[in-house]
Amino acid sequence: MRRLGISKVGLWRRGVDAAIFHPSFRSDAMRQEMTQGNPDETVLLYVGRLSLEKQIEHIRPVLEQAPNTRLVLVGDGPARDSLERQFEGLPVTFMGYLSGQRLSQAYASADIFVFPSRLETFGLVVIEAMASGLPVAAARVGGVADIVSEGVNGYTFASGDVAALLAAVDEMASNRQKRAWMGEQARAYAETQSWEAIMDEVIELYAGLIAARHPQPVAV
Repeated sequence: MRRLGISKVGLWRRGVDAAIFHPSFRSDAMRQEMTQGNPDETVLLYVGRLSLEKQIEHIRPVLEQAPNTRLVLVGDGPARDSLERQFEGLPVTFMGYLSGQRLSQAYASADIFVFPSRLETFGLVVIEAMASGLPVAAARVGGVADIVSEGVNGYTFASGDVAALLAAVDEMASNRQKRAWMGEQARAYAETQSWEAIMDEVIELYAGLIAARHPQPVAV
């Protein structure tokens, strides 16, 4: 827009529902279901479409090399059959499409959100996971770089860099205290991205535009 000569440009950011996605939805029953009866293991969560561009198969080496980790896939899509074959014999649970409270519980009942997608725009599921109290390990594409603070609420890696993905997960999985702190930081950041906070920014922007158009008279 600026290249077209429009000088007054503001950014209306997308928000997240920080009440629906919240750590309070953590559920022992959901964790039992997601882990197939192994709740003490580190639960890696992916939420989204099961398709080739998401590069979900890149998580396989993590399961093979990081001890006591399990993967939970929430969502459906054309790559599901292929993924079921690729992950056969590994601790992976396909939950299918979830919505409402069960989706909120799935987010909050995991430990680390993993997102190796090579194509992304805003990365809504990443901010939903953070609102649920999860630190993230995500490919540095789209809006992810603007959301994740390295070593604070998660880690990013170049798309396709499986070694970096493994290192990020290992760093968080091996230190429960640090992981909990990062989850708190993730939640704190997500609260600044709630729809309430975003709409306050929009209202402030409009108020500034109105004030500039109709300046108050100066008393003499």
